[in-house]
Amino acid sequence: MNAPIRYTLLATAPHTHRFLSRCTVAEPAADGQCFVLPAWIPGSYLIREFAKNVIAFTACDGDGAPVAVTKTGKDGWRCAPCRGPLSVELEVHALDLSVRTAWLDTTRAYANGTALFPRLPDRADAPCELEVVLPQGETYAGWRVATGLTALATDARGAGLYAAADYDELVDCPIEIGDWQHARFTACGVPHEIVIAGRCTVDLDRLARDLERVCSAQIRLFGEPAPFERYLFLVMAVGDGYGGLEHRNSTSLLCARDDLPQPGAAELTDGYRTFLGLCSHEYFHAWNVKRIRPAAFTPYDYQRENYTRLLWAFEGITSYYDDLMLRRSGLIDEAAWLQLLGETATRVWRGPGRHRQSVAESSFDAWTKFYRPDADTPNAVVSYYAKGALVALALDLTLRRLSRGTRSLDDLMRALWQRYGRLGLGVPEDGIESLAAELAGQPLADFFAACVHGTGDLPLAELLAGHGLVFRLRPAEGATDKGGRAGSGTGGRVDAGLRTTLAGEELRVAHVLDGGPAQAAGLAAGDVLVALDGLRVQPRGFERQLGRYAPGARVELLGFRRDELMRFPLELAAAPADTVWITPDPQADAEALQRRQAWLGETGVSPG
Repeated sequence: MNAPIRYTLLATAPHTHRFLSRCTVAEPAADGQCFVLPAWIPGSYLIREFAKNVIAFTACDGDGAPVAVTKTGKDGWRCAPCRGPLSVELEVHALDLSVRTAWLDTTRAYANGTALFPRLPDRADAPCELEVVLPQGETYAGWRVATGLTALATDARGAGLYAAADYDELVDCPIEIGDWQHARFTACGVPHEIVIAGRCTVDLDRLARDLERVCSAQIRLFGEPAPFERYLFLVMAVGDGYGGLEHRNSTSLLCARDDLPQPGAAELTDGYRTFLGLCSHEYFHAWNVKRIRPAAFTPYDYQRENYTRLLWAFEGITSYYDDLMLRRSGLIDEAAWLQLLGETATRVWRGPGRHRQSVAESSFDAWTKFYRPDADTPNAVVSYYAKGALVALALDLTLRRLSRGTRSLDDLMRALWQRYGRLGLGVPEDGIESLAAELAGQPLADFFAACVHGTGDLPLAELLAGHGLVFRLRPAEGATDKGGRAGSGTGGRVDAGLRTTLAGEELRVAHVLDGGPAQAAGLAAGDVLVALDGLRVQPRGFERQLGRYAPGARVELLGFRRDELMRFPLELAAAPADTVWITPDPQADAEALQRRQAWLGETGVSPG
């Protein structure tokens, strides 16, 4: 029973978009060996039913003779008793261009173990080995393997045998295979690698220098040494895309190729800043959620939902630090960071759902609501990412105020690392509140009741004022106004209380907001808008058409619901003040400026 579970990943027929995944058990269970394929992947809190991509599941014994297989559930199989070794083979369709599942074509292979490797429920802690087999032929001569797994016997291209301490480690190390671009850097003595798949041009030297600053700042925040011996950034560059998924010593990232730093370009574009923020976010997760993780995830149950009310902390605090570490490492200045903070606050202030759902409830309901948005999501759901980041900001400034600058969220994260993450212990549901109160030297029940379990707006104006910053609100100036900046001051914009989307040449209602004119008029998501006061709606100019009216004006919208033409009388409202921007207070005193410098100032990381 001590022999490793042996897995084999064969990407030998890329044109079929199907991986072959084998699992060999030296001594199968006497009463028949069971296998299950995970239903979700840690870090993405939605049951994804990976078994739906399994085309065939077959088994054979040590003599190569077929073994009968019985399906035990949507993601489970039982093999008949047999003499070992028992080998099972899964044929798995792989054409999901995301960071969560698997992809295989003639240009690239990408694999997450949760989508491909069946688990033995009775041997979850057994050591594992993985053999990676590359396709043959001139087309694939340049393909190489990149993964965070430990190499045991691999060739120059990375094909061959890898080791994992257990199943958790096996599936927590994604595999990128292809003819990718590559760069290396060292942060606090730890080797890091960047692998970029997909057609793109990129200044790898600049990217490595910038990521070194971010990674060094984060390692020093938690304290050296880093909890991994090496780290991999696995990047897939596409025409338009964004996403990331954290792993114990790597991250998978999806980005727009134009967001990568271009050779010869010195400016920090908005796109590159966004990509650096994504890298920073996923890297911070190497501590916060991969090692400092809720007790509900210790251990993971791969077959069903793992409920916790703490995702606001594990995702929200990470979202707070991702851009903050860009500031502290000197990659962006204070003005740029304040703009990003204003944009985050704007996303929260524009959602009526913030008054219906707390971030604790949003965390718990992630499995059924956050990852399954619908027409009513803005009215019913608050993001534990965005509002969670603002709660982290409020907690940071509260700790600094109560301790007169001697304690902060930095100290809380280090304490969580020392008490839980470093020891492999799960954080209890009340663990963060208890530890924060300990650092503050007084109970914080009122703060957590209001900010984490309540649905009121956060007291950001008061907290920021203590650091010489002014929290401001104004109406949005158009659909492309993300906040974070002062407006033009023109004012007078009207609001119909709806959000629209283009569907070909049709303008459809995407969301009807609670309490707004559209809801009062009876509009519904899916309605196709065709006329405003007798004039045809211009799908790309509807906002400009509305702009001809003043608040209080009565208009008539015509729209199709299904194939029925309907009339909707609206009384337009003034646009709400839901757009945030934050500025330095020119009247701030020296103490406030010192507090802000201690909070936002650079950490002294070498520019490299």
